[in-house]
Amino acid sequence: MTKNTITALFLLFSFFSQSQTLKLEDIMKGDGYIGEQPFNGRWSLDNKKVFFEWNPKSDLGPSTYFWQAGMQTPQLASPQEAALSKSDFKVKPNSDIAYYLYKGALYSYNIQSNTSKKLLQQSDAITDLQLGFESGVLYLIQKDNLLKFDSSKGTLVQMTNFVTGSKKDKKEDKEAFLKRQQKELFQYVRDQEAKDKWRKAKAESTKSDFPEQYFYGDDAFESLKSNPTGTYATFRLSQIIDNKNEIMEKFITNDGYNKSVDTKEKVSTANLNKSKFGIYNVVKDTVYYMNFSSLSHIQDLPTYYKEYDNLKDKVKEDRLVFVQKPTYNEDGSLAVTEIRSLDNKDRWIVKLDLENNSFKELDYQHDEAWIGGPGIPSYAYSQGTLDFLGDNETIYFQSEATGYSHLYTYNLKSNKKTALTSGNWEVRDVTLSKDNKNFYLNTNKTHPGNRSFYKLSALGGDLSPILTNGGAHEVNLSPDEKNLLVRYSFKNKPWEFFIAANKKETSLKQITHSTTPAFESYSWRTPDVVTFKAEDGANVNARVYKPESAKSNGAAIIFVHGAGYLQNAHNYWSSYHREYMFHNLLTDLGYTIMDIDYRGSDGYGRDFRTGIYRFMGGKDLSDQIDGKKYLVDNLGVDSARVGMYGGSYGGFMTLMALLTKPDEFKSGAAIRSVTDWAHYNHGYTGNILNFPETDPLAYKKSSPIYYANNLKGELLMLHGMVDDNVEYKDIIRLSQRFIELGKKNWNLASYPVEAHGFTETYSWVDEYGRILNLFNNTLLKKEQ
Repeated sequence: MTKNTITALFLLFSFFSQSQTLKLEDIMKGDGYIGEQPFNGRWSLDNKKVFFEWNPKSDLGPSTYFWQAGMQTPQLASPQEAALSKSDFKVKPNSDIAYYLYKGALYSYNIQSNTSKKLLQQSDAITDLQLGFESGVLYLIQKDNLLKFDSSKGTLVQMTNFVTGSKKDKKEDKEAFLKRQQKELFQYVRDQEAKDKWRKAKAESTKSDFPEQYFYGDDAFESLKSNPTGTYATFRLSQIIDNKNEIMEKFITNDGYNKSVDTKEKVSTANLNKSKFGIYNVVKDTVYYMNFSSLSHIQDLPTYYKEYDNLKDKVKEDRLVFVQKPTYNEDGSLAVTEIRSLDNKDRWIVKLDLENNSFKELDYQHDEAWIGGPGIPSYAYSQGTLDFLGDNETIYFQSEATGYSHLYTYNLKSNKKTALTSGNWEVRDVTLSKDNKNFYLNTNKTHPGNRSFYKLSALGGDLSPILTNGGAHEVNLSPDEKNLLVRYSFKNKPWEFFIAANKKETSLKQITHSTTPAFESYSWRTPDVVTFKAEDGANVNARVYKPESAKSNGAAIIFVHGAGYLQNAHNYWSSYHREYMFHNLLTDLGYTIMDIDYRGSDGYGRDFRTGIYRFMGGKDLSDQIDGKKYLVDNLGVDSARVGMYGGSYGGFMTLMALLTKPDEFKSGAAIRSVTDWAHYNHGYTGNILNFPETDPLAYKKSSPIYYANNLKGELLMLHGMVDDNVEYKDIIRLSQRFIELGKKNWNLASYPVEAHGFTETYSWVDEYGRILNLFNNTLLKKEQ
């Protein structure tokens, strides 16, 4: 780019910035312009203080602050108090002693006296902490082995002896003949051998009960966990697959030399690693493995196999599954776990009988697309809602059986399953009260774009509303459950912390103030959340930013959020805060802006979530076109002057729009875009498109690179060169296709120091300046 071009571009950006209250150079500072909002709220164990991370003084990073009753403003916590507040405390009900780990050491904490005591520290760090059933008994993990620490007795016992690799074979005794000869010829030798055997037998009768070594080979040793009484330990062995990873090149480095970095594994059936669920019987000092081949539907073949000649008659066999760590009731007499098939289609909840190495199936959920939704594991290592009620025989969990994620209980004695919630809305988060009699639920019951807080009896019944105003409430209960620490935001109001009493329809008291005078000087819009009908009859929500009639220029820009499974047409502060401010700037310029929760987005139930199964760029793209039609029919937008932009999945969608529906959009800006799904990561892509080896049609249909010849509108592509999520190589491969096809109406802006999420303000300014320039040059009517 020449110096004259840079100067002209800067003047153009400055012209549009200076004609508005908002300036691109300001809003692209993000939180540096808005004010850095507090996060990670938590209570002290004595219920007196709340802690959170905050940066009200614009330091280089956030620090820990605290607030307590009587204070006007939060205060900076001491380093010691800050570290203590972040600890993952383990404490039994009604106990004054909590336990926690800090820098690999074990500590106790007296809640009443607010004092800590180091209990155990060794050269090898402790990496896990679990409370036992007996008071004062703790189970710890150190170097892949389980330790039992009795704080009342001060004893520490190693319970397992797992060792990587294999036991070395006994070396062949080359002198065996001579030994046999000596024994045959001499009575003295025979007498000595008899004495040795006698002494060994005496020693064996009083030998140590230290556990025998168990060699687990070359597999990955994972998820070691004790039951509450320390009689069993469970673990998982997972096959280590030596597959190629993507390699990313860094060009801007400290020493001036390029650096190659491994990033991620590509989606492939080759990454479906076998694993097995192991049980160690502590008393018998034995290891055995549970066989799950009797799970219902374990050999069912996916429906899409019928479309492929090489798969439709495939011999049935047990599919690979992934078993989570067990969940125990209080005394360890009952154990349950969640199992997920690695082809993503099935989820089982089972009761485990560790003593008899058997299981009983309790609940089964199948999804021909993929298992997921709030409170339900979407990937092998993710966690869902699964625990016991206070009766120690009833579990609670979430399921999308009705099409929306709801809360269920299952009694292991009566085998009775009960739905506690129902309706066309989702349970977003679940907390069981300390007395085990009530749930606290975060839901979107009042509106898909709200997050409200309710109390519900563990026996079921009506939801009791606590916080139901529009917006989002992220709630932390105080340990005594009398008060709430609430992080709340609205569409045009960033996140702040509030205190409230834990009671029906409570009121909030604000304790933080984060926004800057510069941010507050502008009248930020509260975009309308509208609903329109998609071509298949589905209801689709979108945010709409409408300019004043006198300023309207008749053009529109559709923003496409990233991640796919994410929600942005909601009633609270967006994680896309720069884009929110950019949309205000664009609206000031006369543009109409639409931000659609297209098919695949979060918050609308199972059918909406899986609407992109086997075809990304299908219903999710037709939703964008139906949104455009809404703008044309209802808001006077010129159909020939509509642009689109977005990042990550939004960048992919922009490419699919310009390449598969080239007459619909005049121009588009594609940021950090996936161009070929066969080159994206395993966990995310395998859910939606299955695997390239088994479902190549889904990958070809969903990948923009196959449609490069259709480009008509003006396309701007922008990509960080050290993006370890969507590789820079993605955009280079598409660029090569455009070059080979002779396409001229595209440009690529590369950012040498930026990853998937940009961090430098100058990069944001350059990026969004180019996007603004694109739309001004392509969507605005030129004077005759």
